[in-house]
Amino acid sequence: MTGKRSGSILSNNAMVSEPRERRHTSFSYIVFSLFVTLLGIAVLIGGTLLYGQRQLEAAGPLTTAATAIVKSGQGSAEIAANLASQGIISNERIFHIASAIYHRLGRTLKAGEYSFEPGDSMQAVFDKISKGKGVSHKITVPEGWTSMQALHRIREHPVLTGDMPDEMDEGILLPDTYVFQRGDTRKQVIDRMRAAQAKVMADLWANRAPDLPVKSIDEALILASIVEKETGLASERKRVASVFINRLNKKMRLQSDPTIIYGIVGGKGKLGRPIRRSEIDAKTPYNTYQIDGLPPTPIANPGRAAIEAVLQPAETEDLYFVADGSGGHVFAKTLAEHLVNVKNYRKIERAERAAAALAAEQSAAETAEPAETTPVADSEAEAEAEPTATAGGDELPLKAADKPASSGEVAGKTAGKIPLPRPRPAIN
Repeated sequence: MTGKRSGSILSNNAMVSEPRERRHTSFSYIVFSLFVTLLGIAVLIGGTLLYGQRQLEAAGPLTTAATAIVKSGQGSAEIAANLASQGIISNERIFHIASAIYHRLGRTLKAGEYSFEPGDSMQAVFDKISKGKGVSHKITVPEGWTSMQALHRIREHPVLTGDMPDEMDEGILLPDTYVFQRGDTRKQVIDRMRAAQAKVMADLWANRAPDLPVKSIDEALILASIVEKETGLASERKRVASVFINRLNKKMRLQSDPTIIYGIVGGKGKLGRPIRRSEIDAKTPYNTYQIDGLPPTPIANPGRAAIEAVLQPAETEDLYFVADGSGGHVFAKTLAEHLVNVKNYRKIERAERAAAALAAEQSAAETAEPAETTPVADSEAEAEAEPTATAGGDELPLKAADKPASSGEVAGKTAGKIPLPRPRPAIN
């Protein structure tokens, strides 16, 4: 009995073990097949990625520098097609796939204008666009320009787009060079200029000298615009500012020519001719020969240096300044000293006019053809014609009340002249 049972048991064990072995073999095969499949996929993916990476890093087809514009809202496929059509990349499909992969990693293509060099790889092209390293454009508003002049330059810039105001308050733009990229709007640039001026004014006002006669930021801006128009020399801005500060403290009129000019032409800028006596005598809101204190608004957009000069002026007793003949000024504490300086400047003016006239005569003599007869006036009336003054290219008769003021009698810049405060008993 025992032997039979043992044999039966062995037989049953053999029958049980055989399916288990088969199942183990099948499972191992499945695992091995899956491993081989995954390995094959990994090799395929790795090979594809390696190929794609090599394509991305390979030198591009460009042989000369080129510029491309990526517009706002364009997808990577459209961008890739545009770049390929311009010969900037060699494979738009790879560039598109790479862009999609990078997009999932947080690197996106940015709108703008981009410049590419010969041989730039697709990787270099993608890096430049994804980092927004576009072509930089510049616009410069010089110190002393009016808001009208600044707006005209912004309006005429060929890269800037969008609407803009027709006019703007004077003095609220900071003269400087501003860098922007294609796609930036005119309004964005104007907003930057306004914000920059507001920040400069706030910073400098907080550190102003004590006991200044200007009692607000607006007044400081007005006086800074006058200083800006009176001198372009950095070395003397603070001293010019001190003259006007001293005059305000003594209740003397500023007598600045640039204010008269602004009252005549407004924001258009230059007058284009000498100031006339009638214009000096005319009482207008901007004529600082006729009004006390400051004009109602700035007369230009002052730069940081002019604002700083007004808020941290030199400590002097100067009340006058006049040109020294070399591009700068000579300053005086008293009217007597000033009149001597004016007399010296008149000598310089006469010498310069004589030299210019001589040079013109010599130039005319060298270029003129020999005349057969000596020209004479057609009539006595023509021979004694009234002298004329040139105004912006048009010759206008000089009336007694409208003759240009003498350079020794006018303060400020008259058609390029330098400030010469006019001695008036009621003022000085």
